[in-house]
Amino acid sequence: MMRFCPLVMILSFLLMGNPLWAQRSKRVERAIKTYEAGEYREAIDLLKSAYDFESDKDKKTDILFKLGDCCRRLGDAGKAEMWFKKAIDKNYQDPVVYLYYADALKMNEKYAEALEAYKKYKELVPDDPRGKNGIESCELAKKWTEIPSGYEVINMKEFNSKFMDFCPAYGNNDYTEVYFTSSREGTTGKAINKITGQFYSDIFFSKEDRKGKWGTPQIVPEVNSEFDDGCPSFTPDFNTMYYCVCKNSKKKQYGCQIVVANRSGDTWSKGKVIPIAGDSITIAHPAISPDELTLYFVSDMDGGVGGKDLWMVSRKTKSDDFGEPENLGNVINTPGDEMFPYVHPDGTLYFSSNGHPGLGGLDIFKAKKDAKGNWTVENLRMPINSPYDDFGIVFQKNVEAGLFSSTRNGKDDDIYAFVLPPLKFSITGVVKNEKNDSVLAGATVKAIGSDGSTMEMSTGKDGSFKFMLKPATDYVFIAGKQGFLNGKERETTKGLTQSKEFKTVIYLTSTAKPIELPNIFYDFNKWDLRPESMVSLDKLVETLNDNPNITIELMSHTD
Repeated sequence: MMRFCPLVMILSFLLMGNPLWAQRSKRVERAIKTYEAGEYREAIDLLKSAYDFESDKDKKTDILFKLGDCCRRLGDAGKAEMWFKKAIDKNYQDPVVYLYYADALKMNEKYAEALEAYKKYKELVPDDPRGKNGIESCELAKKWTEIPSGYEVINMKEFNSKFMDFCPAYGNNDYTEVYFTSSREGTTGKAINKITGQFYSDIFFSKEDRKGKWGTPQIVPEVNSEFDDGCPSFTPDFNTMYYCVCKNSKKKQYGCQIVVANRSGDTWSKGKVIPIAGDSITIAHPAISPDELTLYFVSDMDGGVGGKDLWMVSRKTKSDDFGEPENLGNVINTPGDEMFPYVHPDGTLYFSSNGHPGLGGLDIFKAKKDAKGNWTVENLRMPINSPYDDFGIVFQKNVEAGLFSSTRNGKDDDIYAFVLPPLKFSITGVVKNEKNDSVLAGATVKAIGSDGSTMEMSTGKDGSFKFMLKPATDYVFIAGKQGFLNGKERETTKGLTQSKEFKTVIYLTSTAKPIELPNIFYDFNKWDLRPESMVSLDKLVETLNDNPNITIELMSHTD
């Protein structure tokens, strides 16, 4: 009988282990289901716990990847980088880990490391344009960082909270009323969205008083629901608002729909759904065109180019229903995500994308159509774009100013204002003696612009001068002083998109020194000049034009 004791002991241990195995299995299963349901914030803690309980090597590596993906989708590039690196070190098999790892590195401004990861992904998946796009992004990032646009960006602390605040829209024609989306405390639903880990979002608004102070944001009660409401877009008269509602429950996610509401006085009507696609299909981020005949939106419906695409529906008159959805095509859309469209009053389309070459996550782009209907897409560069997610831009009419959203500085979505200050150009210079490099005080300096403008001043004791210059103008600067030939320099402000201070030195040659011209040659027994001799005469003409007060004696002899 004793020989059966070891077997009994083994069976006993197996039976004792079953509850632990079952507990481990349920823990892992719950974590995976939460992740697959898109509840990424809650999934992170569950996946961490599941990783400790899981014993299978490949499954543990898969959990590392899913942890990185949760952080990626929540915009936490720092932790996403860490988890994807761990998955790579554990030999995760799906090549997409290199793409996501590179994306995280790029958002963390580690462009050199990101470049290598993109190259690795391109090597493994050569047909996916995202690898090539990432390589191009890293190469352009340094250039764009060194040459930012001239915009100034300011955090709108009056609108922002510790929660997500994004997608601003102007609510009146003097831009003293701003609507935006927020998941702050006090929203209608009062429940927590498991996907974001914050309250379900609502539409809020704030008004600016006569002293320029913005009021405390207030909820718009008529249009909000217990679900996610947001991304408002207004018609030019500001009396019609398009926005989106995303419904879900514990049992089912219904997708998002575009809703329209009308304003009467200070109140809004209840939103009415615009039928574009089925309930289960996501239709979000509306943007109505200035003529109100085209509605742009975002969807992942069938027939797109990649992830989330920009689509549009049109109508002939404002009283008609919108027609069938039309994809904006592969110049606008990419294998990545294109979202948050906005149509400028001048008709320019703005949107955010992580599929076009950019600085980090979502970058803001503008797109224009030519006479043939072909799109041209341009990145707005820094400082509107950053290594983080930048999206939801709106403009004031006829002014290079507006609002947008960003996760920069590692924060949740915040609203920022931007403005393009008037370009400022100036030139400072010194007039010097060509012979000994000494400064010349009391010299007269003229600035002659291609627009016909003329400015004049005398140099100080240090030989210096300074002029303020106009944009888009060519300038000639002519300096003169008794006893010297005039000297000149040229500069231009044409094509410049940033303010600039030019610096120059104008050298003057003493009239006591002969003016030397290159030899002027004739062919033997000829009276006419050889072509190469014209250069000498051109220099003489230039000298005379620059010095109209000098007199010269010109003699010539031919064989």
